[in-house]
Amino acid sequence: MSNAQAHTTAALPLSDQLVLVTGGGRGLGAAIVKAFYQEGAALVINYRHSADQAQELAEQIRARGGQALAVEADVTDFRQVVAMFEAAREEFGRPVTTVVNNALVDFSFNGDERPDADEIAFAAFEQQFRGTVGGAMHVIQAAMNGFREIGSGRVVNIGTNLFQNPVVPYHDYTAAKAALLSLTRTYAKDLGPLGVRVNMVSGGLLRTTDASSATPDEVFDAIAASTPLGHVTTPEEFASAVTFFASPASRAVTGQNLVVDNGLVMD
Repeated sequence: MSNAQAHTTAALPLSDQLVLVTGGGRGLGAAIVKAFYQEGAALVINYRHSADQAQELAEQIRARGGQALAVEADVTDFRQVVAMFEAAREEFGRPVTTVVNNALVDFSFNGDERPDADEIAFAAFEQQFRGTVGGAMHVIQAAMNGFREIGSGRVVNIGTNLFQNPVVPYHDYTAAKAALLSLTRTYAKDLGPLGVRVNMVSGGLLRTTDASSATPDEVFDAIAASTPLGHVTTPEEFASAVTFFASPASRAVTGQNLVVDNGLVMD
């Protein structure tokens, strides 16, 4: 494919895209799915345990005239990820154009219950690296056949502002997300000649998702008071930024990390 063709496919409107969101059945993932649906995209809703929520979300989208398929896959298992892409191709008859790496290995955002630096075991880091970095790597690799077919592709990795502002001791989670930023940039460099854009959207604590449901209200209030805009970012606000990186508006952007936290961290 010529460079001119690659630039044309890179400007594919969201309404013509097939978007796969990992961990898309609930929480932030569901908000991202809904944001893409509102833009007219067809959706592949990945889940691991949240079968009921993912299937219900897909049914809601189809009932409103949209296109959606819920697919079970553990992103840490490459064979399951490949099978998920095959199911998407069979259902929609075309390749996935954008992937959003949102899936989170079991983690609760409650700083009071997380181990301190001198107590945490490396096994916790291994678990987070396997899910965050390994899962994203598997999804990107499985998407590449389709990306090559259309001459472009979009990858949006979900990060965190904690590696700029480590105010809570999420040592394992934060280290894994920092590694995901490195992967974002090395993959952006390596895959750019193939027309693939790879970016990250990083948030702080979101009010509220399943993962942040254990967070005390006083923590949310303290964060809101520290932001220039005076409130904690919602999943819907965050999801809007994710759609930007899949849209033609970001066709000249790759290897970037956009922090979406109402100005708490300015990087």
